[in-house]
Parts: sequence; C-alpha cells; structure tokens
Amino acid sequence: MNATSVPRFLVIGASLAMFPLLGLAQGSAKFEFVPNYFPAQPGGQPIGAAHGGVAVDHAGNVYISTDTERGILVFGSKGNFVKSIGPTQIHGLFLNRERSGEFLYCACPNFNEVEKLKLDGTVVWKLGFPEKSGIYANAGEFHPTNVVAAPDGSIFVADGYGKHWIHKYDANLNYIKSFGGPGTITPAEEGKFNTCHGLTVDTRGPKPLLFVCNRESGRVEYWDLDGNFVKVLVRDLRMPAAVQIRGDYVAIAELQGRVTVLGKNNEIVAQLGDNPNTGQRANYDLAPTAWTDGIFNSPHGISFDRSGNILVSEWSHYGRFSKFAVKR
Repeated sequence: MNATSVPRFLVIGASLAMFPLLGLAQGSAKFEFVPNYFPAQPGGQPIGAAHGGVAVDHAGNVYISTDTERGILVFGSKGNFVKSIGPTQIHGLFLNRERSGEFLYCACPNFNEVEKLKLDGTVVWKLGFPEKSGIYANAGEFHPTNVVAAPDGSIFVADGYGKHWIHKYDANLNYIKSFGGPGTITPAEEGKFNTCHGLTVDTRGPKPLLFVCNRESGRVEYWDLDGNFVKVLVRDLRMPAAVQIRGDYVAIAELQGRVTVLGKNNEIVAQLGDNPNTGQRANYDLAPTAWTDGIFNSPHGISFDRSGNILVSEWSHYGRFSKFAVKR
C-alpha cells in the first residue's frame, strides 16, 4: 500500500463507543475541543493537503507536516503561525532531544527514505532502504511511514506502506536487524504486521518498549527493543495511525474518526471527537463544509503539547488541525 492508496471507508474491528456530547472526551480523563486554535489560513494561505505528523519542541513550537510546497508548518505555543520549513510529503514526524540539540526525524514514503532535520529544516542525514536486510529488490519497494529514536540512540523505521517490517539501526546508522513482517487481518496473527503505521518509544515502565500501531489489524502492541513481540495492548481500534506518550497518558490517532487515550496501565480513559458518520471517517476528500467542530474525520498525526493538551492533524485534501485541551 502506498501513501495515496489508503482505503477511505474500510472499517477495521468494532467501534468501542458512540458519544453524543460533541467535542468532549468520555472516560476518567477529560479533554475539551478548542475551536479555531490553529488559523484556517496560516500565513494567508490555505493549509492544503496533509498526510503527515505532529511534533512539539521544548519551547512549545508545533511542527505539522503537509504535502504542499511549504512542507512543515510551524506554529507558536499559542497556535499562531510562525513559518514553514523543510521538505514536503513528510509522513511520520518525530522530535528527538539530543545532546547537540533538538531534531526532527521524518519518514518519507513517497521518496523511499527517512531523514533527520534541524529545527530550521536543514537536512542532517538521509537513510534509504535497508539493502542489507535482503528483503527488498530495490528502493522502490520501501515506503516508510514512521521513524523514532530510542533512549540508547538506536533508530527504528516502520515500513508501513511497503513490506511491513520494522528495521533497527544503531546510533551511527548501521543496520542491525528487521522484525515483524507481513501478516493477515483475519485471523490477526500476533507477531506480524498489516501496516505497521505509527511508532513511539514507551519509557513509562522498567525498560523502554516500542509502541506500534498495527493499523490494518486494528490494534496497538508492545515490542521490545531487540525486535521481539511482547503483547497486544488494545484491539478493535479504528485504524490506529499514530501514537504519542506524555506522562501517564497515551494518545492514539485512529484514522476512522476518533482519538483514544490510554492511562498508565494502558486502559482506555478517554475517547475524543468520535464521528458517528461512517461515511466521513477516513474520507480524504471530505469538504470543509461537511466538517463538525470537535468531531474528527481522519486523525493521522498526533502529539501532546507541554501542558498535556492533545494536538491532531488529519489526513485531508484540505488540511485540518485541532487541539483538545486537558481539563484539570
């Protein structure tokens, strides 16, 4: 599956709940939709096509990748548009804090590579397909959807739109191993992927674990940093596309019109913006006139800000960014 062939109306698993209270979370954690937080015309231009990710730096600036010539749109901590940087068509976006500063790690499925950028958009390095894995005949078979760095400096690349493997590199970009590989949806094989789409590293426990959104299988999973399957955490999600962790909370963007929040024991504590209209879920061409404030259509990128609020970008021909504020 490539970046332009995402099924728009495919239902994976069952809906966990339907909530009539628009814009509010249901559960023990509470978040409330903030209307008009991001400008509809940042820099005086439409947002345009978005199929990317969200990241937040130490200063609170928000980076949201688009498929337009402006590349990554940068907003201040109050939602104001600041500038645009870097290349276009970045899919997965991960911000890593290192000794020498903060960097953006970017997965670029249409260009068959991942990149590391400075916060001004300058390219630090590019990494192509893992030829040493023996999995690929050529670079054109490699379509990475996400990339993350672990605390020890190792790097994990999810080939979600290509061969459905996760590849591990050391801090010096030396290839280490590949794990997972393609599985089926029904029956859903544990230890295999059907679109390993989103990644993050969970450091809440005694040892870091890789948190994987196994999108077409409708579940999120733990894998250890040696590439061993640990367990399924939640099943029957609606195409989990991206994940971010802050404190005790895990935020999961579900492409089919919802965000699910997990607590410290990976139990569901809130669900945001649940769209009851199945025709609007994962609908890339849904016009803004059909949007409802506080109701999601196609959540694709997600991050917490410094205050624990949730920021979401949607897979949309027109581009749509939202904020849900945590209620304390």
